[in-house]
Amino acid sequence: MIRRLHWLSILLALGLLGIPLTTEGQQPTHVYRIGRLSAGPPIEADPSLEAFRQGLRAFGYAEGQNLVIEHRYAKGRLERLPDLAAELVQLQVEVIMAGGTAAIRAAQHATRTIPIVMAVAYEPVGEGLVASLAQPGGNITGLEAVLKP
Repeated sequence: MIRRLHWLSILLALGLLGIPLTTEGQQPTHVYRIGRLSAGPPIEADPSLEAFRQGLRAFGYAEGQNLVIEHRYAKGRLERLPDLAAELVQLQVEVIMAGGTAAIRAAQHATRTIPIVMAVAYEPVGEGLVASLAQPGGNITGLEAVLKP
């Protein structure tokens, strides 16, 4: 289930970016930037991040060649999230992947134009992040919504 969500996140991110796949022999004309915003700390061996990177490589995108992933971690200091989200907007990332309601909300306040992919959100409709799960509206979409018990 988790592996399938990683592949879905890769496809969704690429679809939001509208990235054409380059054929072999062509030089990439653009380096794509993906912003990753997290309320938590960096995880040394993050299996979800590695799965994301592997999926991107399968589609012809590799960090250091035609892709940059800009990571911003609040390290548990939620008050830092707005500034970190603003940094990603300043860097002109093509998409922001945000994990957790606080990070999604910070990204939402930072931009209304850059697509935001919510990796995990608790009550995204109830929290006002999206209009509905079927029709999120705005620039936020996502893969997994966890409802509160």
